[in-house]
Amino acid sequence: MKNICFPIYTLCGILLLCSTALQAQSSELSAEESAAAAANYQKYCALCHGEDRQGYANDAAPSLRSESLIRSGYPLHLAFAIGYGRHGTPMGGYFEEIGGPLSNRDIFQLVNWLKDQVPVEPVEMGFDPVLGDAAAGAEIYADQCSVCHGENGEGELGPAIGNPAMLAITTDSFIRYAIEHGRDGTDMPAFNEILTDAEIDSVTAFLRSKATGWDLERPVMRTPPSVEEYVVNPDGSPPQFDLQDGMYVKSKDLHQALQDKQKMVLIDTRVTSMWQMGHIAGSVPMPYYYNDVEILAKDLPKDGTWIVAYCECPRAAAETVTRKLRRNGFQNTAVLWEGFQGWVAMGFPISVGQSTVAPKLAVPELVQPEKSD
Repeated sequence: MKNICFPIYTLCGILLLCSTALQAQSSELSAEESAAAAANYQKYCALCHGEDRQGYANDAAPSLRSESLIRSGYPLHLAFAIGYGRHGTPMGGYFEEIGGPLSNRDIFQLVNWLKDQVPVEPVEMGFDPVLGDAAAGAEIYADQCSVCHGENGEGELGPAIGNPAMLAITTDSFIRYAIEHGRDGTDMPAFNEILTDAEIDSVTAFLRSKATGWDLERPVMRTPPSVEEYVVNPDGSPPQFDLQDGMYVKSKDLHQALQDKQKMVLIDTRVTSMWQMGHIAGSVPMPYYYNDVEILAKDLPKDGTWIVAYCECPRAAAETVTRKLRRNGFQNTAVLWEGFQGWVAMGFPISVGQSTVAPKLAVPELVQPEKSD
């Protein structure tokens, strides 16, 4: 018996985006806009997706050269992925409305720039559900897909395709297209000569069945610590970290140092929207894309106070920031080995932000703005 697996779009306004999203397909960037988008790519995306969009530079971030991805993902899926991220993965949201650094104009310029780098015609993705046997799809997934995407779609060598945030803003047709045509330039093969159409439908239905009703959230913005509040436990003694490979501190050791009220600075190097949603208490948002070291370091203590940086999963952004600091004289620096996700998984405390579920407010704003005359 087949399961009718309707897409669980918690985005109430997603259909309102169809017409505006299609307008983006005919958008042409000026030379100035293209240069700005290219600069934004290098600043915000290259760390994980690679300087030349080749992918897998860090955190299993996929290639953005893939013709299949651009054909099926432009503009809607790319814009939502950039804007709102992939909750539960290292990919944070970059839309300014949720605490990120990019405006909706910046996001759509970046989306159009990505398309311009891959000379293909986008394929219009429909919104109709794909009907398939989810139980049969689970068996096929375990046999064909889990080695790269993880037993539960959590991501291993490949992206986390079972992620509820991804599924919440992804159509069945987009998922099916990726399975059928693969992702050229990556290890993801086209399954149209491996599986039957019915089997591809069933895998799609299985993945859709993993959607859990994730909602877009708009964080209630919190004010970052002032310069006077950068140092945690300012009257405490300095920690005596035994660094692994001269750089890394384990979560248990950092937690013990905080329990012992030892003096340090904690730096959250993720995109700022992720700090807004949850962070290690007392940490200062100082994202990896701060390229100017003088700006990065001007307010940090220069008296040898320990500085511990962390990122999501587990170390790429934190290592980038820490190396910049070390090159500029900050030697008592360390990177949290397990990252924020590891810290949370080990049960150590975090400061969780408040949020309001606001799909009707957030979604219509993430459309391509009209160019001013």
